[in-house]
Amino acid sequence: MRLYDSKKSQKANKDIYTVVQPDLCVICDKSKLDEQGCIGAPDLIVEILSKGNTTKEMKIKYELYEESGVKEYWVIYPYEENLLQFVLNDKQKYELNSIYVTNDVLTSTLFSDLRVNLEEIFLEEE
Repeated sequence: MRLYDSKKSQKANKDIYTVVQPDLCVICDKSKLDEQGCIGAPDLIVEILSKGNTTKEMKIKYELYEESGVKEYWVIYPYEENLLQFVLNDKQKYELNSIYVTNDVLTSTLFSDLRVNLEEIFLEEE
């Protein structure tokens, strides 16, 4: 696994020139990577919302990621301490797979060994 600078872009589709910068993405196909970032859909995208994120902005990203074929999409609400996990179904539409809260351990549908303890994510430093 390799982490890339968040300043690099994710182009949803090589024929579509929409550019987004998710907070975190996982790209398993190395051929999608170039010096600018990722061309095509990452396998997993994680968005961590701030108070400045608008409903309209999140709806646009949700639809873009769904249309582009992002297989798994997590939306983290740090102020509410919950996480929504969306997964593409057979019709290439997102289904809400799970809603996780503070004491839960998230399991990825794509990566069976990936477990995320949300208590550690939402833990506030003193």
